[in-house]
Amino acid sequence: MLKDAMGEYRGTVSEVSRIIREQPDNADAWYSRGNVGCSSGDYDGAVRDYTMALTIGLRFRETIHAYGNRGLARGEVGDVDGAINDFSEIIARKPRNRSMLRTAYWKRALMKEKKGDSQGAAEDRTMAHLIFLDDKNNKS
Repeated sequence: MLKDAMGEYRGTVSEVSRIIREQPDNADAWYSRGNVGCSSGDYDGAVRDYTMALTIGLRFRETIHAYGNRGLARGEVGDVDGAINDFSEIIARKPRNRSMLRTAYWKRALMKEKKGDSQGAAEDRTMAHLIFLDDKNNKS
């Protein structure tokens, strides 16, 4: 079991689960097990693990990633409202990473479209596009 440069655990689900048993308040381990769950297609387990990591508390960057990953996992299991809430949380927290903010708008648009909210989806796609154009213009 190793920690990477960001302090996240890398390994198998059994290795990360061992750390969780030994340190149940280790939010990073719960977050890492959520990542392992998503990678292996265990989206229900990933949602539970990301929820636990967010409940315990993560650093800002990992919090943003956990909401995004949980939103994606919720989308996979058909929890469209939960996914919309997670992407909305990222937008509300206004991460400096513009790509992450743009992606949150885009993914929320996809979930709104699934829900039948065409107007809301169009608004989110517009916001994602405006962020893209702003970033493109600022790089020139």
